Amino acid sequence: MKSFELSLFADYFQFYIQDEPAAGDLSEAWTEDAFDRLLAIAPGTVGIGTVRNMDVPVAVHLLEREPDDDSADWDHVVEASLDVASGRIVIAGCTDYFPDAMRIETPPGCYRVRVSYCALDTLSEDGLDGDDHYRLQLWPAAAIAVRVLK
Repeated sequence: MKSFELSLFADYFQFYIQDEPAAGDLSEAWTEDAFDRLLAIAPGTVGIGTVRNMDVPVAVHLLEREPDDDSADWDHVVEASLDVASGRIVIAGCTDYFPDAMRIETPPGCYRVRVSYCALDTLSEDGLDGDDHYRLQLWPAAAIAVRVLK
C-alpha cells in the first residue's frame, strides 16, 4: 500500500484526481446530483466536493484490493471509477498549477475510487475553519456507476 497525506486548496469547494493526460474539465459534471453526493465525474477525472473553500487535509491510499468497509466511521462515503490509461495519477485543487500537482505512478488500468468524508458538520460560522477531512482509497477494479455507500 502507498499512502500520502496532502493539504489541497479546495477552491470552488472541490479538488480532483485524474489520469494525467485527461482534460480534467468538470464544468459540466457538477449537476444537482453531483453536488448532492459531493462527487462529479468526467472522462479520466473524479471531482471531490468539499464543505470548505480553503486548504483541506486529504489522505490518499493506493491499495492492491478493495478495503474493508469502515463507512460507520465516516459522515459520507461515495465510490466511482477512474480509468488510468497513462499509469500516472494527478491529485490537485482545481486552480492549482497543473505541472506542480502531485503525481502517483501506478500500473495502467481501471481503478475504483472510494471517497470518505469526515467531520462535515464542524465548520465555523464563517465557513473558513473546520475539522473536515477527506480520504481517497484506490484499488484496481472493474468500472462501476457512481454509487453512494453512506
